[in-house]
Amino acid sequence: MKEFTTNIWSVDKESDSLSGHPQIIQASLWIKKNEVIAFPTETVYGLGGNAESDEAIEKIFAAKGRPSDNPLIVHISSVNQLEGLVADIPKRAQLLMDAFWPGPLTLVLPKGERVSRRVTAGLSTVAVRMPDHPVALELIKESGLPLAAPSANISGRPSPTAARHVFEDLKGRIPGILDGGPTGVGVESTVVDCTSEKLTILRPGGVTKEELEEVAGESAVDPALTTNESAAPKSPGMKYTHYAPDAPLYLVDGSSAFLQQLVDKEKARGRITGVLTSDENADFYDADTVIPCGSRKALESVAHHLYDALRAFNESEADIIFSEVFPKKGVGTAIMNRLEKSAGGKIIKE
Repeated sequence: MKEFTTNIWSVDKESDSLSGHPQIIQASLWIKKNEVIAFPTETVYGLGGNAESDEAIEKIFAAKGRPSDNPLIVHISSVNQLEGLVADIPKRAQLLMDAFWPGPLTLVLPKGERVSRRVTAGLSTVAVRMPDHPVALELIKESGLPLAAPSANISGRPSPTAARHVFEDLKGRIPGILDGGPTGVGVESTVVDCTSEKLTILRPGGVTKEELEEVAGESAVDPALTTNESAAPKSPGMKYTHYAPDAPLYLVDGSSAFLQQLVDKEKARGRITGVLTSDENADFYDADTVIPCGSRKALESVAHHLYDALRAFNESEADIIFSEVFPKKGVGTAIMNRLEKSAGGKIIKE
């Protein structure tokens, strides 16, 4: 793989106009040469390349160390870009676009002819979204291309919510990072399959099941969400362990006192311990590193800080990490999906 001097191009997303911004133009020139660039979205930082180019998609896989049977999401800046990318737009999909685009919602639709088969992992469907971030939208517009963009991290590690996270993982692997500041939602987009009889949620995210159903009727949840196995995943995040810190992570379904007992046993064995907790319980635990990631009263704050907290454990030299569980309601469903993937399904029940 080619080595780069990785540039960081800072862009103020609050600028009155990003049109013609020199840093975005610089990044778009790399995109047009079929190289890959990291850029901010409202969810996490993405690693973008020309969705019509096999060469660019191969470079995304190489930079991330990502399995090539895992499909990528195509990012667009205008619904006009759907022409040729998708073969059909079902009525329910149109309703969801009207309600949630731009925003953290990805729609799986019948694949058109323009998109590289490397993007879709050979499937007959393609996942598409319009990000709600001015820097992302301007980069796509300036490049004139739809961008295939998974999260801008080494595959399996926690997704990046700041440019420094991208630099930690991909320094030397990519030519540049557009730094638009920290992201907002903090967990990736919700992915919905619009090609089946009933809307099917393939990955929970920033748009909740309840919000989807208000617009487009009843939805189902793909059974593969609860496992690490899916023979031909239609969405990122369905098949492999994701979002994991360096140390093994265990989810603890029980009281704070029970979690502390687990910590005490590991400390007695001479292991360095970590606890991922809510703001409300942060002062309760006696571990080597205790990291709160938000309030149980505002699960959006947990979603926003989750990946940053998981990455912070890598600086703590923890040998083992225990995490509280969170209610599976609203965005809590997405939080628990990411934690279950981080833990590789390891759950200790009281």
